Amino acid sequence: MTLRASFAISAFALLVAGCGTSGCNASTPAPRPAQVAAAPVADYPVVPDGGTREAGPPPAGMAVATFAGGCFWCLEAAFDQLPGVQDAISGYTGGTEQHPTYDDVSNHRTSQAEAIRVIYNPSQVTYDQLLDVYWRRIDPTGVDRAFSDIGRQYRSVIFVHDAAQREAATRTRAGIAALGRFTDPITTTIEDAGVFWVAEDYHQNFWRTHTAQYRAYHDHSGRREFLRQHWGPDAPY
Repeated sequence: MTLRASFAISAFALLVAGCGTSGCNASTPAPRPAQVAAAPVADYPVVPDGGTREAGPPPAGMAVATFAGGCFWCLEAAFDQLPGVQDAISGYTGGTEQHPTYDDVSNHRTSQAEAIRVIYNPSQVTYDQLLDVYWRRIDPTGVDRAFSDIGRQYRSVIFVHDAAQREAATRTRAGIAALGRFTDPITTTIEDAGVFWVAEDYHQNFWRTHTAQYRAYHDHSGRREFLRQHWGPDAPY
């Protein structure tokens, strides 16, 4: 089990038990903090049974980008805060299984990758700008891993939706390699986008709704050290 999966299981157990983000202590119960409301998701209703479903088309006037690069909680947090992004949705893609579950994906029983589906307004933020954020938040040299998490589900992939996205992804990947910031070769792949399976509802906006668990994982995942080593001491992580 990866560090990331252990935090997810712990958080889900708290969610089921109704313990909130503060945890449970039978002898000294702590007051339950107000839960932060999740931002609305752009193109799907929460699945009533907490399962996974295929994402639908984006709202009128919006465009879609799909990225995989390790923990989807962390990528979702980075893109949710970007002006012009209506929503970033955690899910699974790049594999052949129907309705994959987090349990199957995290335990290496599928060919799916953890990924995010970014719904954005192209008049406010460009695809190139999304790529710039993406490249600066992943390890583009890892093979079937991302920072402290190991497994094919954590591979880095840009899933392109059309020829223009493929051109931009190919161009910026070459640009990242040419910068010389990484001694190892760039291993991020560029693949055609396929079915995107929206992850279980407790994963959506996890950085907002389970802040303590998210920070505990995020701050011990190795992201800060890696990204600041390659992008400078003030690089976001």
